[in-house]
Amino acid sequence: MRFVRRLRRLAGFTIVELAIVMTIILIIIAIVVPGYRFVVLHAREQTLRDDLRSMRKMVDQYTADKQKAPQALEDLVEAKYLPEIPVDPMTSSSETWQVILEEDPVALNGERGIVDVKSGSDAVDSSGHQRYSDW
Repeated sequence: MRFVRRLRRLAGFTIVELAIVMTIILIIIAIVVPGYRFVVLHAREQTLRDDLRSMRKMVDQYTADKQKAPQALEDLVEAKYLPEIPVDPMTSSSETWQVILEEDPVALNGERGIVDVKSGSDAVDSSGHQRYSDW
């Protein structure tokens, strides 16, 4: 009989032990989750910077090569300047990019081409000072 009682006592955890372990786990989660979100946001911002730099460079290259600015981002893909239109990391869509058109069209046909590309997100960056659409 004593052996059975001793075995039961050693076989599991008490409620107090479980509560302590759960509290420790919750404290660790409360510390880690905000840091994880911060890292993810910075990674998305860096991806946006890289995508904007790449697309702007390809718009300039296309304009220099063809002697006219592209009419749409799809023109860059069709002419093989970009493999595909990247996904805007802030909106999770490749269709939300905002294009800035020329003020005075240089092309002979008078069509206004793209001179700049911006994010379609109106959210504010991690510094809290600037919208992603202003980058």
